[in-house]
Amino acid sequence: MAKNYSMLRSRCKVVPARKTAFVFIRALALVYAAAFLSLWPQIPGLIGEQGILPAGEFFKYIASVTGANRFWLVPTLAWFRSDTVFLQGLCAAGIVFSLLLFAGVLPRFCLFWVWALYLSLMHAGQIFLSFQWDCLLLEAGFLALWAAPWTLWDKPSEAHEPDAFLVFLFRWLFFRLMIGSGAVKLLSGDVSWGNLTALTYHYWTTPLPAWTGWYLNGLSPDFHKAAALIMFAVELGLPWLIWTGRRGRLICFAGQVIFQVILIATGNFAFFNYLTIVLALWLLDDGFLGSGPQGVPPEFLVPARSTPWPMIRRCISRALLGILLLFSGVIFLETLNVRLAELKPLKRVMAAASPFCLTNHYGLFAVMTKERHEIVLEGSLDGQTWLPYEFRWKPGDPLKRPEFVAPHQPRLDWQMWFAALGTLRQNAWVLGLMKQILFESQPVLGLLKNNPFPARAPRYLRALVYDYRFTDPETKRRTGAWWQRTLVGEYAPAVSRTGG
Repeated sequence: MAKNYSMLRSRCKVVPARKTAFVFIRALALVYAAAFLSLWPQIPGLIGEQGILPAGEFFKYIASVTGANRFWLVPTLAWFRSDTVFLQGLCAAGIVFSLLLFAGVLPRFCLFWVWALYLSLMHAGQIFLSFQWDCLLLEAGFLALWAAPWTLWDKPSEAHEPDAFLVFLFRWLFFRLMIGSGAVKLLSGDVSWGNLTALTYHYWTTPLPAWTGWYLNGLSPDFHKAAALIMFAVELGLPWLIWTGRRGRLICFAGQVIFQVILIATGNFAFFNYLTIVLALWLLDDGFLGSGPQGVPPEFLVPARSTPWPMIRRCISRALLGILLLFSGVIFLETLNVRLAELKPLKRVMAAASPFCLTNHYGLFAVMTKERHEIVLEGSLDGQTWLPYEFRWKPGDPLKRPEFVAPHQPRLDWQMWFAALGTLRQNAWVLGLMKQILFESQPVLGLLKNNPFPARAPRYLRALVYDYRFTDPETKRRTGAWWQRTLVGEYAPAVSRTGG
C-alpha cells in the first residue's frame, strides 16, 4: 500500500499553493462582485444617455477619429451597444459570473468573462473608471485565468496545481504594487514625505475622509511622523521578505494585512485595500491554510497525463506569462524613474497592448495634497437666493459627519475631489454635470444626496470653491461641526437654462 502511494505521488504534480489558488479565486470573485454591484446603479447618471459623459457620444467620437482601429484601441463590448440598459446588463452579467465563479462553476470560463466585462465597462466609463485599482483588478483577473482549472466545477477536495511560475508572477505583482507605492512618494520630491510630515495632512485631504480620520488628525505631530515611518517600512521594507523564504513571506503577509486593515478603518479607498489583501494570499501556502501537499489523500491527486499535450500547453502558457513578466519589469523600472533607450522597441509593443491593462503602473499619493478644496454646486430661482446641492459622500455641509462607504466607490464624489485640484478648463466634464442638473436629469440627480428644488428646476446654477479643514475638538464640541470652511472663489460662473 505504501509502495503504491509513493508511486502515485511520484506521478503527480502537487505544489504547496493548491489551496491558496482555490481561496484566491473565490476572494477575487467577491471583489469583482463588489465592483460590479457598486458600478451598476451609477451607470445611468455617469455614462447613460442622460448621464454626465454619455458613452454613446464617446464611442461615436472615438469611431470618427480612429476608424477600424477602434476595436483594438478601445476593446469593449459596448461597441455593440452603449445605451444605459446594455451597460447595466454588462454589470448584471458580471455579477452573475462573479457568483458562479465563487461557487466554483466553470472557473476559467467565468474568470474570462468577469475580466472581459470589467474591461468593457472601464473603457465605457471614461474618467469615472480611470483609477489604479480598476487596472489592478484587470491585471490580477487576467493572471488568475492561469490559476483556475479547466473543469466544470472547481472542488476544494481536488488537487489542482497552479504553475510555480504563475505563483511567482502573483508575488511579483504584489511586490511591484507595494514597492511602487512607497517609491513614488520618495521620488516625487515632495518634502512632506521626506521629513515624515505628510500624514498631518492625509486624514482631512484624502478624497473621501472617514470620521475616524477626524480623531487621528488631532494626534501629535510625533505620532504622525512615527506612522509615516512605519508606512515606509511596510511599503518599502516588508515586500523584500517575499523573496527570503516561507517565514519571510508569512511575516510580510501579516504586516501587509494589518496595514490594509488600518487603511480600511481610517479612509475610503473603494475596493483597493480589499483587493490588495486578496493578492497577499499568494504569500501563503497550503501548510498555512491547513493542508500541505503531504496531507492530500491519494484518491484526490490528479496524475500527470502521459500525452504530450499538457507539456505543450504549459510551454505556451509560460511563454505568454514570460511576456507579461518582461512588460511588468519595464513598467516597474519606469516607476523607479529608470528609463533605458534600448527598450524603446519593446515599449512600442507594450503601448499596443496597453488598452487591455495587462501590466500597469502603481503608486498612490506620490505628492501629498496639503489643502482641501471642495466644489459646491448652488442653484437659484432668481439669481439672488442660492441653495446648495449636497453630495452623498464627499464633504459639503460642515455639520455632516464623514462616513464609511468602501468597498463601494461613489465615482462622481471621487472625481469632484480631482476636479477641485484643477480648473474648469481642465475638467470640462463638470459643465456636463451642471447642464444635466439644470435640465433635471433624474439619473444625475440620483447620484446626489438631495435636490433643493423638488417642485421647480432652478434657473441658475453656479460652482464655488471652498477651503475645508477638520475642526478642532473645542469647535466640534461647541458647534457640532466636523468641518470648517472658507470661501476661496468661483469655480464656474453662473449658467442658466435660458442663457440669460
